[in-house]
Amino acid sequence: MMERIREGTNSLVVKIILSLIIFSFAFAGVGSYLAGGSNPPAATVGDKEISRAELDRAYQNERARMQQQAGEQFNQLLGNPEYVKRFRQNILDRMVNDLLLEQEASKLGLRVSDEQVKAAIRAMPQFRQSGQFNNERYQAALRQTGMSADEFANYMRTDLMRQQLVNGLQSTAFVLPSELESLYRLEAQSREVRTITLSVDTFAEKVTLSDEELESYYQTNRDDYVQPRMVKVAYVALTGDSLASDIQISDDEISAYYQENQSQYGSQERRKVSHILIEGTGDEAKARAQDALERLNQGEAFTTLAKEVSDDTFSAEQGGSLDWIEPDVMDPAFEKAAYGLNSKGDISGLVQSDFGFHIIRLDDIDPADVTPLAEVKEDIRQALQQAHAADRFYAQTTKLAEVAFEEANGLEPAADAINATVQFTDYFAPEKAKGLMARPQIQQALDSYDVRENGLNSELIELSGEHAIVVRLDDVKPEKQLSFAEVKSQVRDTLAAEKGREQAQEKANALVAQLEETGELGDGGYAFSKAQILNRVSQQQAIAERAFSLPQPEQVSASYGVTQDEQGNIVVVALDDVIDPEIPDISPQSQMASRVARAMSNMSLSATLQALRDEVDVTYAESGSQ
Repeated sequence: MMERIREGTNSLVVKIILSLIIFSFAFAGVGSYLAGGSNPPAATVGDKEISRAELDRAYQNERARMQQQAGEQFNQLLGNPEYVKRFRQNILDRMVNDLLLEQEASKLGLRVSDEQVKAAIRAMPQFRQSGQFNNERYQAALRQTGMSADEFANYMRTDLMRQQLVNGLQSTAFVLPSELESLYRLEAQSREVRTITLSVDTFAEKVTLSDEELESYYQTNRDDYVQPRMVKVAYVALTGDSLASDIQISDDEISAYYQENQSQYGSQERRKVSHILIEGTGDEAKARAQDALERLNQGEAFTTLAKEVSDDTFSAEQGGSLDWIEPDVMDPAFEKAAYGLNSKGDISGLVQSDFGFHIIRLDDIDPADVTPLAEVKEDIRQALQQAHAADRFYAQTTKLAEVAFEEANGLEPAADAINATVQFTDYFAPEKAKGLMARPQIQQALDSYDVRENGLNSELIELSGEHAIVVRLDDVKPEKQLSFAEVKSQVRDTLAAEKGREQAQEKANALVAQLEETGELGDGGYAFSKAQILNRVSQQQAIAERAFSLPQPEQVSASYGVTQDEQGNIVVVALDDVIDPEIPDISPQSQMASRVARAMSNMSLSATLQALRDEVDVTYAESGSQ
């Protein structure tokens, strides 16, 4: 349990990994399109393949990024198999597009220099601290992902080359001033309108319907009057919060945790170090490192020697400086040696790590600053309660799953096993479920064969981090045809509304015909509203759309049309005037110009990708050739 808390709060490493997830495809694609294997590829682009392992890695990284970004909302979407299928296909499409662009960039002879790669890596925010490149973060990220510096640099080179092509395509898009003016005139144009609203309800209230008409309508539309299958669900739910309330944490336990984890409650001792790295673990590398150490012992300047012989090119440019390091971040052997130096300027002997041989110099010490126990005691108590609750939740869910499976014909044994109660819903139609029962995971379980057909308990359903449930169908009411007598009132309302809408539509058409012929409404008691100005994004969207579809009116008369508003009523629209805006000076650097240019750039990129797909044979193993 203590280890779980420590793992969850190892701040720097966690931050690095989360940062890496955010630009997931930078790591998902490393070495991609080159890996072989006996399994058929997920896609083939020309003579290059995207393996299923690469797709799986990209999927897991993008899924982690979305879970971090959208949380529980995204987890609910993952309960829908169709969504997961589309999500996975979108990722594969993106990988195919990247490979198409990579191949085209190579064909065009685009190149990226070593200096451009270094500059791009140095500029990545994941590797910067206080506005400066932090080699400590960079090295830690490489270790955590199992990559070498060369592997990452090669991927960055490919990505930059691909981006060169994309930038070239997008930078060719431009917008003429006359095009901007025309677009602005259309977007900012407004229209002066008057309206007559014909209430469908008012017409429906006056409709007289016989029983024969009602029954005839019912017989014609019997499928509309079917009570869907209704279910009553029994379930046992378990949440982490419900398990934490009675957990007591002693002061001794709090004190022990504080002593073991003081790094969480203040700053740990940091050390500013420089190093000289000789890559490799063989005799030749060791001899080179020993030679460098002897030169230091003979008085050569560490900074000068680091620039000359260190294989860590990033730190070598800074005279070997790695800036500040903290415990549990660097290679264990490197960290032990760095923290074993006593005074500023002290230099270690040879230190062997997974990267090779290091010579380390201590440049500065920032002492630890720990918050007193009294100030963090309650925070620790809550953390320990949550940790105990998590352990208890895991044990309880395991027991719930086991008993629900072993005693699959009822939930009472499972509920008794975890000291819970069986809860019941009211009857509901699964497709119209609300609240808890509407969760995709539960819907999927209720529709599974064992639950629906065999009447068994579901498997354990994990709804979130610490919320689990087992469900079963307590009762089912099959789909049933409702009799005419049961739905007569509903039929009357529906048919009256239909006829009312037809009559309102007929009346509106007649009014428009009369207006177009005479310019007058006549004596029917109808009158237009006061004139109002509408633009294209008006809240009265249906009326605005109709107004903007009408022809520009003549000087002495309006243009007329009919539409249906958001409430379902019929509306006569009179367009009195088209109001063109004053055209401002639109700068090529304006937001509007940027928006239009961006849209045209995206169209250019999409067209290029489609042309490349037409030119190159792209085959999808999972969804056919495209």
